[in-house]
Amino acid sequence: MTSDLLVCGVGPAGRALAYRALRQGQSVTVVDPQPERQWTATYAAWADELPDWVASEVLAAVVDHPIAWTTRRVELPRRYVVFDTPRLQDSLDLAGARILSDRVVDIVAPTRSGQQAHDLPSVRLASGSVLPAGRVIDARGVPRSRRLAEQTAFGVVVDRAQWAAPETLFMDWRNDNGADPSEPRSFLYAVPLSEDAILLEETCLAGRPALDSAVLRDRLMHRLRARGITLSGEERIERVRFPVHGGKPGRKTFGAAGGLLHPASGYGVATALRTADTVAAGDSIWPPSARAVHGLRLAGLRALLALPPQDLPVFFDAFFTLPAARQRAYLSGRDDLPGTAAAMSALFAALPGRLRRTIALATIGIGN
Repeated sequence: MTSDLLVCGVGPAGRALAYRALRQGQSVTVVDPQPERQWTATYAAWADELPDWVASEVLAAVVDHPIAWTTRRVELPRRYVVFDTPRLQDSLDLAGARILSDRVVDIVAPTRSGQQAHDLPSVRLASGSVLPAGRVIDARGVPRSRRLAEQTAFGVVVDRAQWAAPETLFMDWRNDNGADPSEPRSFLYAVPLSEDAILLEETCLAGRPALDSAVLRDRLMHRLRARGITLSGEERIERVRFPVHGGKPGRKTFGAAGGLLHPASGYGVATALRTADTVAAGDSIWPPSARAVHGLRLAGLRALLALPPQDLPVFFDAFFTLPAARQRAYLSGRDDLPGTAAAMSALFAALPGRLRRTIALATIGIGN
């Protein structure tokens, strides 16, 4: 049987795409080496990014005003949500799909010549099978590479009674993690996972190379001791490592593989959920404005990578001083070219002169 849609990879993006295609009445095949693997990462989003079909039951927490610590305490004017990861995965129900435990070796374009001719796109599997489909979408993520900047993190899940501050910390750049000011910076991310549990995570936003797990673990332990939090050693651990760029925007890719990760923040799950219906229907999510915004965001990543470590809090202090609409345009307006450009221009103007030169030099070659 030839499916209408074949999805390679069933992480959050691939699974969301397959789920929405099934809801549209399409026949769907999904291929993944471990399609039943349970997700363990923590996913979060800005509440206004989510499509209407995402049920409130998949949210572990809703925070009206998360906090950022830069050179000062900043209350962010935007609602933030943390997903209940198992419920999110279960909600993207693949009942009715053909599910194959296999590895995609190659994605082959349609061809009308040769012994392996197919009028449809197809995939070649590690098992030797060749599967044609009406459309093939690659949602397998982005392979790691030394040339790609990565986000890394090390976290522990603790009892919320241990967290004296009632605040959700979107990012906390305070320097109580024991790192020398000249070393690459990391921040504390502290979000509730339930009424009883909170994730405390030391995060390297983007690095090439990024800080490794052992360094982040030592920094987190130092920070927690400084804040009077003791660990038993039995806490659940979360490790994060993924490239924040490298995907190829287009009709044949989706999720991180399709350039939907925000390269300056690493966020992408909400974007995949929001665009899944459009991609499932066969329509493009990459008008010229979205491609231009993608280029500007890559420039933003280059700027982050070029900043001296001690100036990252200064950079984010300037960003969070921007009006809420401009913050939102940069963080979420994936096809809002005027809004993104205005936000980046305003941020550049708000930075100290010594940083403007660094950023200007780093963003030469914009769009490449």
